[in-house]
This record gives sequence, C-alpha cells and structure tokens, in this order.
Amino acid sequence: MTAANTKHIFLDKEHPVLWRALNGLGLKVREAADEAGLDQRMIELLHVRISQINGCAFCLDLHVRDAVKAGETPQRLAVLPAWRETALFTARERAALALAEAITDLPDHRSMEHEEAYARDHLTVEEYSVVSWLAITMNAFNRVSITSHHPVRAER
Repeated sequence: MTAANTKHIFLDKEHPVLWRALNGLGLKVREAADEAGLDQRMIELLHVRISQINGCAFCLDLHVRDAVKAGETPQRLAVLPAWRETALFTARERAALALAEAITDLPDHRSMEHEEAYARDHLTVEEYSVVSWLAITMNAFNRVSITSHHPVRAER
C-alpha cells in the first residue's frame, strides 16, 4: 500500500457542495426542533446518545461540549449510556432517547414497533417527527465524520 492510499479523505472537503447540503438539512431540522418546543439541552442529549452508539469521537467531542453549554449536567452525561437504569431522565426525554436509539440501531420489527409506541405515548406527532429527523441527520453526520476520520483535537 502506498502513502497515497493510507491518507484519509475528508468527504466534506472532497465534496463541499454535498457537505453544505447536509449542513443545510441540519439547520432546517434544528429550526423544526425549535418550533416543536425541543430545547437545546434535549437536542444535544440526543446528539450525544446517537454519537455514543455510533462511536463517533469527533461528534462526541463537539456535542458533549455543546450539551454542557446548553445546561446538561456531567452526571446525566455520565449515565447516558444507561439511561434506562436511572430516574434522572423525564418521560419525554426517555421517549425521545428510545426513538433515537431505535432509528440508529434499526432493531427487529417487533422491537421497533415497541419503541415507536412508547415514543408516541410521550411525544406529540410534531415532536416524534422532529426527533426522528434529528436522529436521521445525526446518524448522517456521524457517518461522514467516521468515514473521514475527522480528528479530535486535544484541549489547550
């Protein structure tokens, strides 16, 4: 293998028009989330959980910092992978997390139906839709960053 074959290709740099289109979608989804009444803290909580599942270091670094800025606590971020095992999350947050996880994992049909039903019990139709779009979009961003090997820079 030559050195040229081992160099990472940053998809966002290689096709900036496509990257801008994905960013545009992300901005529209944020607008819809605002209109649906999802606060920045919940949005970032979902971004962090989806990025944890996908193992996207770049997105985790970015969105954990954004979650803290939005008022998320270190305790809730620490237990987020085990959110089902704690009472630290509201019913609405739990429903959003369940739906986002199901969209990220794409489990078997029965499990997906169960998670969707749980989410519908606690989220409005608008919230359900926007949480779904948040998950879909965050999954796309995770895949771009993972495929591109976007680096996590050490804090100064």
